[in-house]
Amino acid sequence: MKNLLLQNIAKHVSLNAEEEEIILKYCTQNSFKNKSVLIKPGDEAHFTYFVLKGILRSFTIDDNGTIHILSFATPGWWVADMYSYLSNKPAILYVDTLEDSEVFIFQKCDIEQLYEKVPKLERFFRILTENNLIANQQRVLDKMALTAEERYEKFLQKYPTIVNCLPQKYIASYIGVTPEFFSKMKSNLLRKK
Repeated sequence: MKNLLLQNIAKHVSLNAEEEEIILKYCTQNSFKNKSVLIKPGDEAHFTYFVLKGILRSFTIDDNGTIHILSFATPGWWVADMYSYLSNKPAILYVDTLEDSEVFIFQKCDIEQLYEKVPKLERFFRILTENNLIANQQRVLDKMALTAEERYEKFLQKYPTIVNCLPQKYIASYIGVTPEFFSKMKSNLLRKK
């Protein structure tokens, strides 16, 4: 499990054995049952999760009770309420588990200490933040310019390993359509093939 974290970091920065040990001392491993709510609006969410096992999702609920899924996090992915994490204000998102899950939890204050002890981590998290910004901008542009079918194809490319693990209503929410529309669209796609 620790190797998954170190491999993730190694995609962007090289660490020596001493730096790896320092990082591992700062992470707290935790297990959560399916349907556990890890963050909800109003929480002080000054931490980030690194997924070791399971599937997490981040989402919001509008005034009509409609769920809008922002992202899914699978093993090797990070998830947080970035608004709360970066602004030190209460969370605006929910983060929950879609199956039994294991995560490493990093407190923001610990990450700040790690930046001093392992300066390469600052570069690592800057790269993650930049990649997240790019992905979110692309998602907004896709929502404006692509059809639902095209957004579904992009979803399949981004999350190929979990598409069969998720209820269709979650996929529909992620691509921004109703479950009924998604069901009809998927039937049409199958007929075309």
